[in-house]
Amino acid sequence: MKTTLLLSTALLGLAYSANAQEVNVVSWGGAYEVSQVEAYNKPFTEATGIKVNMIAADDPATPLKAQVEANNVTGDVFDLAMADAIRLCDEGALIEFDPADLPAGADGTPATEDFVDGSVTDCAVGNIVWGTVIGFDTTKFEGDAPSTVADFFDTETYPGKRGLPKSPKRTLYLALIADGVPAADVYDVLSTPEGVDQAFDKLDTIKNDTVWWEAGAQPVQLLADGEVTMTTVYNGRLFDAIVGEDKPFDVIWDGQYLEINAFVIPNGAPHPEEAMEYVKFATGTQPLADQAKYISYGPARMSSAPLVGLYQDGKTEMGPHMPTTPENLETAVMDDPEFWADHDAELSERFNSWLAGS
Repeated sequence: MKTTLLLSTALLGLAYSANAQEVNVVSWGGAYEVSQVEAYNKPFTEATGIKVNMIAADDPATPLKAQVEANNVTGDVFDLAMADAIRLCDEGALIEFDPADLPAGADGTPATEDFVDGSVTDCAVGNIVWGTVIGFDTTKFEGDAPSTVADFFDTETYPGKRGLPKSPKRTLYLALIADGVPAADVYDVLSTPEGVDQAFDKLDTIKNDTVWWEAGAQPVQLLADGEVTMTTVYNGRLFDAIVGEDKPFDVIWDGQYLEINAFVIPNGAPHPEEAMEYVKFATGTQPLADQAKYISYGPARMSSAPLVGLYQDGKTEMGPHMPTTPENLETAVMDDPEFWADHDAELSERFNSWLAGS
């Protein structure tokens, strides 16, 4: 059964001072974990005295589900893709949030009005918005560089192999945009048999020129190794390659696919009160803005955007690299977890059959 957890910060503060506490946060590891440690965990511990233990997982939804089913929950806060958060909430695995109990934005905006659409649900509070974008090797093209999704599919004007993930969710939308479907209409079109046919027909045009990837680190490596000239790639990975490693790559924001990550608390969490305080703190205006100093993911709070400053190198303005920057949102497609809950099985079956050539 779902539980609504409302806390009194003042009373909890007295408890914390009398008894040292801790919270176990399960996240994705790597540079993303580093950004959370620096922007969320260290200031949270300094403010509350609560120790934060970070635990890395390939996909935190997997251990969360396993722990709940085994009635042996060891994690307090899990960082999940929003689609998984919605699914696990529906299954009764998660504690419910009262959005009105979240702190207001630094500019006074109530939390219920401050978060990006779709980033606060019954059981989840958004932290980042990230995008799947197109990256390309600038050394492979003379003259005009590619700049649109249509260019990605134009192997005559822009020759070379393309990188795409083995996922209908992150390929079918791209094919429709390349075929002229406005971003706002992608799911309406994809919900019809004719729209699905249209997407696969467009994918057919580059199928023989595609290298398929399955893990987030692969597309940047494909570019670096010269195996592809263009690939879809997670925007944070591409930013790290361009700014952190000085690779000769560039980004195409046209048709980016936006997804939200969010914090959830499982039923049976060993430290539910500390977990709730952590979620409230970490999803506040300043911590979300501070995270952008370490990784190029957009904060889920709108009041955080004006506070986004420089990258940790002290010179790179992060605003233009945010997937949520207004100009980068113009042709973006927002993930629709409900659509995929209804259609993932059938579209995955067709996609896998199409990959196999039947």
